[in-house]
Amino acid sequence: MSWRIVVIESKAKLDYKMDYLVVRTENKTSRIHLSEISTLIIGSTAVSLTAYLLAEMMKNKIKVIFCDEKKNPLLETCGYYGSHDTSAKVRLQVKWSDSIKGDVWREIIRAKINGQRAVLPDDAIDELALLSSYASDVQANDITNREGHAAKVYFNTLFGKEFSRSDENVTNAALNYGYSLLLSSFNREVVAAGYITQIGIHHDNMFNRFNLSCDLMEPFRPFVDRKVLELKPQKFEQQEKLELVNLLNQYVSFEGNKQYMNNALRLYAHSVFNALNEQDVSELKFPTYEL
Repeated sequence: MSWRIVVIESKAKLDYKMDYLVVRTENKTSRIHLSEISTLIIGSTAVSLTAYLLAEMMKNKIKVIFCDEKKNPLLETCGYYGSHDTSAKVRLQVKWSDSIKGDVWREIIRAKINGQRAVLPDDAIDELALLSSYASDVQANDITNREGHAAKVYFNTLFGKEFSRSDENVTNAALNYGYSLLLSSFNREVVAAGYITQIGIHHDNMFNRFNLSCDLMEPFRPFVDRKVLELKPQKFEQQEKLELVNLLNQYVSFEGNKQYMNNALRLYAHSVFNALNEQDVSELKFPTYEL
């Protein structure tokens, strides 16, 4: 099972040899078996790699994320073929009914708000009560926008009354970076399962290539929020980014068991696909937000 998040932060040459990623720097050469890698992050524009390596990574369903000169995620690979039955899966996907999509979205938002509630401090009694109320009031398709009401209460409690997600500051930079890693992870799982990222459950933006992944990632956002809250970043540079990358390698509770977050999001994504295909929300499985 793939589990490693590999980050290349300095000048290096990457190539492929006998099922291994070979990393050559000025001082040493190291190898990592492709079966261990879930994501490769190219964090420096001084890295070069071979087309052969990229092709083998796509065959092994490894997500590759390229960063710009400021080490922020810029683009990612998305293979054409993730599963032997991709055509059948896409036929199922385009037939998902509005009714089941609305019900699944309700449960996703309910899980997200419950996750946000777990991140709030215990002494935020009024805010905890509000989020509990919002979670219980979510309707199909979240037509009353409980998600938006919960978000305002939640972020203002975590980061202060003056905080806005539209501001340009260190906290938002950290949140956005963490969310981008989640999005890439879900892109990998969607494609690996044989579906396409463009057709979503709730998100339906014609300019968004990743509507489905944007839907799926919502219940995992609180894990990023909690990490950023713990970091209290005064700056957002290499060390802070590595802390967020490592979040995907940490354990979370899923169905009563400890799972690497990378594995938990895979199990969760498949439960969503099952619920949509079987038109049964009882198939849904979510992480639990133990602190």
